[in-house]
Amino acid sequence: MTFDLSVYLITDPAMCAERGLVETMMAAVRGGVTMVQLRDKHASNAELIEQAKALKEALTGSGVPLIINDRLEVALAAGADGLHIGQTDGDAAAARKALGTDAILGLSINTHEQLAKADTSLLDYVGLGPVFATSTKSDHEAPLGFEGLAALASASALPSVAIGGLQAQHVGPVREAGAQGLAIISAICAAPDPQAAAERFTRQGGK
Repeated sequence: MTFDLSVYLITDPAMCAERGLVETMMAAVRGGVTMVQLRDKHASNAELIEQAKALKEALTGSGVPLIINDRLEVALAAGADGLHIGQTDGDAAAARKALGTDAILGLSINTHEQLAKADTSLLDYVGLGPVFATSTKSDHEAPLGFEGLAALASASALPSVAIGGLQAQHVGPVREAGAQGLAIISAICAAPDPQAAAERFTRQGGK
């Protein structure tokens, strides 16, 4: 499946709660978001499957893929377009076998050692970060900064998306570092107007 990493929205349950998950996502998509990842570390699989199905239905016809964070069972049950896993959240080979060749599979990378160990034949993209420290993931690795991001992006044979404390003004530096896009949580989910927030990222990217 083709995909565009330019403006990659990752949902946060608390930040999306007041407006509603589907409403927040669709506003962001209207603003130019190119991919959506459903991420909720505390919801049950049953709850996530219900949420994923609602998001998938809302995205019908948009061309925007829905990726599930970590939960292979949820991705399969909801008919999502792909899965994103962390270093300790699953096995890429098992995920690829279960999802099939057409699904999108991403992996989080923080170090050159992790990148060297990754089987790129199983993956479609890598998430590089965190670029900056972020409150949305308390157990994150040491921040890379733009220099560290550039080093990892240049070493990666796969397309990459940067994550970690990124704002619209960082689009240029992230692209210059060699990443194909930015993964955004709070800068869109917590914004008073998610559509306008997403538009700021798309404008900076020249889309």
